[in-house]
Amino acid sequence: MMKNNSYQETIDFLFSQLPMYQRTGAAAYKANLNNTLNLCSLLGNPEADMPAVHVAGTNGKGSVSHMIASVLMEQGYKTGLYTSPHLLDFRERITVNGEKISEEGVINFVQQYQQDFIPIKPSFFELTFAMALYWFQLQKTDVVVFETGMGGRLDSTNVVKPIVSVITNIGHDHMQFLGDTLEKVAAEKAGIIKPGVPVVIGLKQPETTHVYLAAAEVNKAPILFSEEHILVTPNEKISYPENNHIAQRSYTIDSEELRLPEHISTPLIGLYQQHNIRTALAALSIINNTRFSISTSSIKEGINKVITNTGLRGRWETIQNQPLVVCDTGHNKEGLLEVRKMIDTMHYQNLHIVMGVVNDKDCTQILGSFPADASFYFCKANIPRGLDAEILRQTALALGIEGVAYNEGVGSAIKAALANAKPQDMVFIGGSTFIVADALQYFK
Repeated sequence: MMKNNSYQETIDFLFSQLPMYQRTGAAAYKANLNNTLNLCSLLGNPEADMPAVHVAGTNGKGSVSHMIASVLMEQGYKTGLYTSPHLLDFRERITVNGEKISEEGVINFVQQYQQDFIPIKPSFFELTFAMALYWFQLQKTDVVVFETGMGGRLDSTNVVKPIVSVITNIGHDHMQFLGDTLEKVAAEKAGIIKPGVPVVIGLKQPETTHVYLAAAEVNKAPILFSEEHILVTPNEKISYPENNHIAQRSYTIDSEELRLPEHISTPLIGLYQQHNIRTALAALSIINNTRFSISTSSIKEGINKVITNTGLRGRWETIQNQPLVVCDTGHNKEGLLEVRKMIDTMHYQNLHIVMGVVNDKDCTQILGSFPADASFYFCKANIPRGLDAEILRQTALALGIEGVAYNEGVGSAIKAALANAKPQDMVFIGGSTFIVADALQYFK
């Protein structure tokens, strides 16, 4: 058992001893909730009495989670937020009112429970989720926003008791685990729909809508499509399950109740954030129909202060000007399509792209998302799953995209791009969340 460990020793233990998806990929994936249920039982099942907002989706779930948490904070609720992955600091994953879990909290959790959880053999994500429950209970949060890690049905977070569930969209990501069609992926995400608990769908897609409607009907769960502001209620009267924290107000919401505040301003300038805002607002209209009432002013302030309130980073984030340096965590076909739309709106003389990918992504699709006439600087994120920069360069070359591989890491590629860029140029950094993480560390 670890005694009197320093924070760094504890973090090293978490990163090195436990299967970790962001580092090793498939080896860390668990196809059931057994470990999570055992860890929850070990903690006394704090999730059973913890009002939650549960957010899943291929893209946008992080931004939507941060927005909802920020609004709840502005309303005065003590708000927990659980997200992944982190960019600079492990503790970003677990926050209360924007404050990261303390180093002592991390150490105490591991020391207190290590002997008990070793036989369970949890993954990094499973144990981090348990740590979040431990911390949120200790901090006596009023409500917690939980972002899924991957999928939904078998994600560790799917043991929470939501007052509303949110599915932002479905895209081509993690299909080796979730299914090889959008319909199959949607079925996994729809696994977060709970009996009697309203669900918000952020993007109405022809391949997936019927999947959500069927799951909502089976669970007698009201379903709201945020694009249309149409709430579909089950035919039968809803009897809410115990301990799901929903007040007595009916979910026969009329159009007047669904009117959302106009003139929302946000520091998140990506075009795709308008869609995420609409999804968050739809979820907040449902939350306002529970005992967690929310004012229009809190919604406006919460969206406007999302970065300062929650520390959200890496979403079309401007790092410096002259040359303009921007990073974005988009890392799949749909996410990078939105990145390309943003690049196309920018004014620059020459475009420099610092990029890398993880080795289980379709890098051909990712490369095809960027303007082929840019100058490319290929690199590998500082994780085992990172694709070798030279392999990426050769793949790009086969597509007619020329560039240089920088095998010394993301920092060396950024340094080269900045050396070549003129003041009127633009440097974009992305392709993977982990490339952005290394870039933010470089500019820190």
